[in-house]
Amino acid sequence: MSASQQKVHAAGAALNYISDGMTVGLGSGSTSEIFVRLLGERMRDGLNVIGVPTSEQTAKIATEFGIPLKPIDHVDRINVTIDGADEVDGQFQLIKGGGGCLLREKIIAHASDLMVVIVDETKLKAQLGDFALPVEVDPFAFTITAKKIFDAMRASGIPRGDVKLRRRGDGLEPFTTDGGHYILDCACGTIPDAPTLADRLVHIPGVVEHGLFIGLARVVIVGEDRGAKIMEF
Repeated sequence: MSASQQKVHAAGAALNYISDGMTVGLGSGSTSEIFVRLLGERMRDGLNVIGVPTSEQTAKIATEFGIPLKPIDHVDRINVTIDGADEVDGQFQLIKGGGGCLLREKIIAHASDLMVVIVDETKLKAQLGDFALPVEVDPFAFTITAKKIFDAMRASGIPRGDVKLRRRGDGLEPFTTDGGHYILDCACGTIPDAPTLADRLVHIPGVVEHGLFIGLARVVIVGEDRGAKIMEF
């Protein structure tokens, strides 16, 4: 069965974590978009929730499917956030940010009572690092920041890392996030110690946020061919 159908199974299972009256963080990416559509269908059947989107794209899709939204500044509690991931390891450590929304995703996940991650089987990894780690940076002096990031990778036990500026589809202009920042994609191969790398990155001036989500996910739902497997940390 295709990964796309596994994503549907994972997103559908996440609906079990939604109750009437909740404020729900709405993640970004292909699996999260499926969840938003399914949530909209459930609301047409009478469910009542408020959504807090992690990206402009998510906000657009949620509006199309009739989910009322509030900006995070206008809510005092987020009951649960449902979001995808680019990689998940056995300790529920994540790499996120393939879609460029990692800063807002992390802010909303951190503000939530519960973060539920929905993925297909291909996203499960014994060790993080196959997927290039996104790091969101200020455009000012980003080349200097990139060198500091490379040094942090080396100091964290990544011997042959590579740091590249993400560009738009035409390959000419830099990709910019909803917040106006750049993304540096860091090819690591493997990340032997994700918490150490995360700590080094967060102390680099110019780094706005990194795509290592550590200690945030409490539930991981893995879409499978015949349903979904729910893992709780």
